[in-house]
Amino acid sequence: MSKPTVAAMNETSTITDHHVPVSVLGLGPMGRALAGALLAAGHPTTVWNRTTGRADELISRGAVAADSVTEAVQASPLVIVCVLDYDAVQEILAPAADAFDGRTLINLTADSPERARDMADWAAARGIAYLDGSIMTPTDTIGGASASVLYSGPIEVFTRWQDTLGHLGGSSHLGTDPGRAAAHDVALLGFFWSAMSGFVHALALAKAEGITATALAPYAKGIAGILPNIIDALAEEADAGDHPGEDSTIASVATSMDHIIHVSRNRGIDASVLTAARDIAVRAIEQGHGSEGFGRIADVLKRPTTS
Repeated sequence: MSKPTVAAMNETSTITDHHVPVSVLGLGPMGRALAGALLAAGHPTTVWNRTTGRADELISRGAVAADSVTEAVQASPLVIVCVLDYDAVQEILAPAADAFDGRTLINLTADSPERARDMADWAAARGIAYLDGSIMTPTDTIGGASASVLYSGPIEVFTRWQDTLGHLGGSSHLGTDPGRAAAHDVALLGFFWSAMSGFVHALALAKAEGITATALAPYAKGIAGILPNIIDALAEEADAGDHPGEDSTIASVATSMDHIIHVSRNRGIDASVLTAARDIAVRAIEQGHGSEGFGRIADVLKRPTTS
């Protein structure tokens, strides 16, 4: 049985505003999740990937595999690209730029705010309606209520496709600056990976003391559980520019870090991540902020180190 063509799909599909055709470029784990969510929501979905084979499961569910990027773009009024980085985006899209006439491009590839703005300029120069987006949750959440996707760019473009984008998960428009979503992405992922680095260090330290990871995990969740209130408090202090050290000071935090670093080194555990954090705390103390709250370090990070 021959596979259906893009043209055949467009001829036979019944299209409504809520089930417009969508093309997905890039079928890594996230791209496949995006295409799968669109299929589940009833959107005629065309897919393309540089290497063949990744579309098989999606084809079995009704997707159509395009033979080229140009064919994929021409198949739908809405095109979503999700690949490794913006270099890959530009390499993929450049030969198909003329095919975007009257179509919208939504870029869900992760990269920097500067690259997002450059990509928006590239699209604008070619008359392509463009939104930049950042996916903030794992692949298994896509299409569900717990998924979170941030968008930035022209509000009218977001509004035009908001219903369709809602089938990918919760969507938020952050403003017209095309780099806004990417800025949130790098800031929040910096927080996430710093926290994950702290957790794996905790696992190493616990193991050295004969504590299993599963025994430590409930207490680690307890630590995570107090973070929401701390995040709210530090955010308010940061916006106000005031960091009272009533409950905990940078000086006391630095001392606590010293204890952890000492134990780690005695157990032969690399403490470089925490050492770096302590060095920044010490810099804050040297600048006269030792009696202030930990949030003041955000200001210290923006200043160059002094020799």
